[in-house]
Order: sequence, then structure tokens, then C-alpha cells
Amino acid sequence: MKNKECSCSCCHEVNHEVAELLSKEPTENTNTTDAFRIEGMDCADCAAKLEKKIKALDGVQAATVNFGAGKLTVEHSLTAAAIIKAIEQAGYQAFKDGLNRRAEVSTPPWWRKPKTLATILSGAFLLPAIILEWGGAGEEILIPLYMAAMLLGGYHVAKSGLYGLKSFTMDTNFLMTIAAVGAVAIREWGEGAMVVFLFSLGNALQAYTLDKTRHSIRALMDLAPREAWVRRNGQEIQLAVEEIAINDVVLVKSGERIAMDGTVTNGISSVNQASITGESIPVEKQQGDLVYAGTVNENGALEVTVTKLAADSTLAKIMHMVEEAQAQKAPMQQFVDVFAKYYTPAVILAALSFIAIPTVFLGQSFDVWFYKALVLLVISCPCALVISTPVSIVSAIGNASRHGVLIKGGAHLEQMGRIEAIAFDKTGTLTSGKPVVTDIVPLNGIAREELLSLAAAVEKWSEHPLAKAIVAHAGDMPMQSISNFQALPGRGAQADVAGQTIYVGNRRLFEEIGCVIAADESRLTRLEEQGKTAMLVGTRQKVLGVLAVADTLREESATSLSALRKSGVHTIAMLTGDNERVAKAIAEELHIDAVYSELLPEDKATALKELSSKYGRVAMVGDGVNDAPALATADIGIAMGVAGSDSALETADIALMSDDLNKLAYIMKLSRKTVDIIKQNVTFSIAIKLLFVAGTFIGFVNLWLAILADTGASLLVTLNGMRLARKIG
Repeated sequence: MKNKECSCSCCHEVNHEVAELLSKEPTENTNTTDAFRIEGMDCADCAAKLEKKIKALDGVQAATVNFGAGKLTVEHSLTAAAIIKAIEQAGYQAFKDGLNRRAEVSTPPWWRKPKTLATILSGAFLLPAIILEWGGAGEEILIPLYMAAMLLGGYHVAKSGLYGLKSFTMDTNFLMTIAAVGAVAIREWGEGAMVVFLFSLGNALQAYTLDKTRHSIRALMDLAPREAWVRRNGQEIQLAVEEIAINDVVLVKSGERIAMDGTVTNGISSVNQASITGESIPVEKQQGDLVYAGTVNENGALEVTVTKLAADSTLAKIMHMVEEAQAQKAPMQQFVDVFAKYYTPAVILAALSFIAIPTVFLGQSFDVWFYKALVLLVISCPCALVISTPVSIVSAIGNASRHGVLIKGGAHLEQMGRIEAIAFDKTGTLTSGKPVVTDIVPLNGIAREELLSLAAAVEKWSEHPLAKAIVAHAGDMPMQSISNFQALPGRGAQADVAGQTIYVGNRRLFEEIGCVIAADESRLTRLEEQGKTAMLVGTRQKVLGVLAVADTLREESATSLSALRKSGVHTIAMLTGDNERVAKAIAEELHIDAVYSELLPEDKATALKELSSKYGRVAMVGDGVNDAPALATADIGIAMGVAGSDSALETADIALMSDDLNKLAYIMKLSRKTVDIIKQNVTFSIAIKLLFVAGTFIGFVNLWLAILADTGASLLVTLNGMRLARKIG
């Protein structure tokens, strides 16, 4: 639906500019959705204000600003130039986002950006004015210098503040503008100029630090080459990645970065895929293995058949998801945003009362209380409070992504630090997921080879890891043809072989079909006590044999669970479809607290509800596909080993790109440190405000000291939040 046209003068000016651009550049009738990168957006209030203004443009159907990522997404029927012009009128630099953005745009260094230049020029006039005032110079020299410092440093501040006021939005820029104008009104030229310069300096430094954090995420896309050598129609040609199609063959030399997601069709090499999975050790790749854009081919040449377009690569999805995660607000951030919404108008009313009550009712000096009201306005600016949470979330999520962990939003990051119990799927999570056959026990006169061949013939069509172990053990052994194959989740499988139905599965399956297994009970028990899974093979009438399969534990399972306990997790549980004896054998080895065995997929969700009622907040770790119901039921669903898996990337709250369980303790530490730093920032922001408000009443705080405290607090909470971008010990 088209937005109602805004009638304010600001939007009229923007629409006029857009109309001029439209008259020069033809547009299509159909709507398009474009993303724009925004430089210099240093406050959440500014982001909300820009979003509101872009939505008001004639021809814009929808607009969303992602403050954390510094990104604006617009659905519109205008030209990109028209949107950029409107963004620039709001006081920002912008360029259209895209895969080839490096070639399109060369952003100036930080010291050449308009706000930074304005701050430098303001300081260039302020410094000599201060020196001259100390030397006893008269007002005829000082006032022009102070005024120049105020105009240069305050231009962007006043423009942004008044721009927001036209849409009935009062932000910190508006408060600073009032303070500067008030200082001029009472002829406090030096303090007014100092307020403007310090606030402008704070904004420039804050924008620089935030943009630096954002660029560290966007730099992910720069890992993938912009061009690659492709074999097409028998010729080797160099193409831009946007021109490379699915099923093209990309040639990757030793030492080169891989440009596209694909499958190795020729060559053997080790590939450093730390940019995707966070693994520090290169992984050997050969024919049939997946490789990802942005990873490094360390030795040997590879031929890669492309499976995804450049825009759909795993690397592109990671960056997109990280940026989307930065837009998802944590509960603490939502509270701060709501608080700030009502806080600024309340501060203005308080400042007016600060003037009116002493002067009107108590007969005090207007100039004295007007000055104190200006100090109150400055010190009460919620800059530090508003920026305290998002900068921490952005830094932490960016840190996680560089370590092969995707966290889908601030809410999940904050929640993870409060987890009290973690449930693990067994197969493929705590274990390697690659079980092997350890025992073959033929019964009732069948030969050992015939038993294995019969079981493998049935399991050949199953996707279960235990079935794959049986088929792998059979190798090239001749197998009979089957028909009417049916997988039986949580129990096994069945198929017709040579005119009779053969079943391969656990006790539960054979009890369901009415086959008596009492005579084999002791044999099954003995195998299970050794931590092996016993698979029965037989018909409805008799058991033909038993195959024992063991799934070895991951090397890091014990150490990672120990690290989780040290990071504050009280209870660790295991969910498995295996029988109770096998489950308990593994649980004892890993010192697991609670075991839920013989579960069907839907039973895992029920088990999680039980864990939640006992222990509080529960996280579930699984493969992201088979464990989908359980992952959805848990407070936090964590999918592991999801590199290249689109469905797992989409469904999990937190995704581990590799199969490294040690990442779990890292996430817990990162989450808890993030919550701690947010609390530090919020507490510090409020405390410094209260201290200086009290100082204003007493009379020892002046304008420039107030702005120094406000700007200093904003910078300190920003830098404190940016500590989360560093390695977490």
C-alpha cells in the first residue's frame, strides 16, 4: 500500500529533489527493492528518524533501517540516485549495496568525511580563541572565532536536530542545538562553542568506531574473489562472479581463494575454511567434497562445479544473517529504546520547570537558572544509554561470526547466557555419527555372510547412520534385490526380500511385530552393556541374527562438556533413540546428568518440556534437521555442522558452522560477557547522569564539563562494547 504523503516542509524539499532526479532519469513502473549502505549513522534515534523520512517519500512503499549494520532497505519505484539524495539530505553518506560495491564505491578515509572535517575546522577556530581569551583578548576578536567554531561544528548537529523536529521527533541533536542557542542567548560564547565542538567530536569518534565495527562484518564479502577462471565450452575464460552460472566449472590454483560454492570434481588439496567454519586446521578436499566461496585453496589445483550463484553462497548467507541478527533487539535493548522514547521530552519539560519554578515562584535570577537548565539539558542527553546495548550486540555477533558461529539475534545472545541446562542429541552430536559394525551374531542356522548381506540389502535404502554402517561393512558383497522398503522411525526398517518381509531394528520393532526375542535377551544385554547398539535381523516368526554397531564418541565431547560446566551450565542431558543400556554407558563415560532413551523424534520435544520444568531455561544441541521439533521447543536451538545446509541455517537460533562442540562453551562465555558489559554500560550511563544532575543543583557543573561528561560517557560505553569484538578467553 502506498504511504500517505507527508505535508511537512522537509519532505516537500526532499520530494522536490526527487522530482528533479526523476525528470532526468527514467524509472520503470514496477517496484524494486534496493539496499543502501549508510556511513556516519551513530545513534539509534537517528536511524529511526531516517527510516520515517524515507517512508514518507512519494514512490516509497516500505523502508527499514538496520542500525547495527548501517543498512537501509527500500522497496520503491524511484531511482537509486533519488533515494541516495534523500539520505544525504538527512546528513549521511550513502551508496547502493551489492556484490560489486568495491568497484562502484570508494569511500573517503575517516578524516575526509564531512562530519569529521567540520569537527576539525571547529577545533581550528576554538583553540586559538581559548588561547586568546587566556591572553586577555577582547570580545571583538573572541566572538567571531567562537561563532565560527559553533557554526562549523554545529551545522550537522542543528541540521539533524531540526530535521527530526519537523517530524515531531526530539533527539539528542535537538537538545544540543537548544543548549548552544541558549548559551548564545546568555552570551556564554566560549562555553557554547566548547559544547558544540565536544559534541561534534563525540559524534565523529562514535561514528568512526561504529563504522569500523560494521566494516569488519562487511569485510566477510571481500574474502570472496570478484573474478574467477571458468572452463566453458572447452575454453578457459575469466569472468566476474555475477556472470558465473550453476554447473560452470571454476578452476582454482594453489594459494587462491575459492570464488564460488561448489563440489570438487577434480583434484586433491587442503582448504583453509576458517572464514566459514572457524576451523583453524585446513581440511582435505577431494572429488565429491563441498567447498565454499571465500575459503583458501592451500596446495594443489582444484576444479569445482558451481552449485550456488554468488548471491546465494554460504558466505553471502552468513553476512546477510549476521546483519539481520544485528537488527534483532535484545530484551534489554528494547527496554532502553522504550525508556529513551519518553525520556527526551521529559528532560525538556524538567529543564523548563528548572527555569520556571525558581524564577517565577521563588524570585531567583533568570540567567542563573536558565544556565542551569541548559546544563541539565546537556547532561541529561541519553546518548550513552541508547548506544550502550546495540554496540555491544553488534560487536558480539560479529565476533561470533568470525569464529564460525551464527547467532540469529540479540535476544538469543542474551538468552544463551541465562541457560541452566543443555540437552544433546547423541548420534552425530556427542558421537562422531559414523558408527561401525563390531559384532555379527548369526542365529537359527543362517550363515554369517548371508546374515550381513540380508541386513545390508534392507538398510541400503535407509539414511540412518546405523544403516549406513551396516551397508559400509558389507562393502561389495552381493545383495539380493528388495521391494516395498519402509523406514520405521525410532525402530528400524523393513523390506521384502525373496518373497518374505525382513525386519532390521531394535527390540521395540520386534516386540511390535510379535516376534519372540526372550531367548536372545541375555546376548542383547551383554552387547548393550558394552555400549553397543544391537540390531536384530529377522521375520515375524524368528530372529535370524544380531548385528552390534558402536558409534564412537567425538574426541572433544568430554572436554567440551567439562568446559560447559565451568562456564555455568548446571545440568547436561542426552536425548537418544538408542536403548537405555547403550545410552547409560555413554552417559557414564561423559558424566551426563540426565538420560532420555528410546525416544522417537517427537518424544524429544516432550523430554525438553520436562527438562524445562525441572531446570529452567534449556538449550538443545542437534543437527538442525532431524531434531527440528526439539530445537523449536527449546529456549535456544543450536544446530551444529550446518555449513552448506540452508535448512539448518534457517531453522536454528544459533548455528555452529563446523562440528566443533568446543564452540558451545565459547558461546556461553561470549553471551555472559555481553550481558555483563551491557549491564556495565547501562549502570555507568545512568550513574554518570545522576552524579552530574546532582552537581548541577549544587552548582559545580558548567556547560562544557557537562558535554565532556556526556560525550565521554558515550565514547566509553562504545569502546567498552567494542571489547566484545576481541577474542573471548
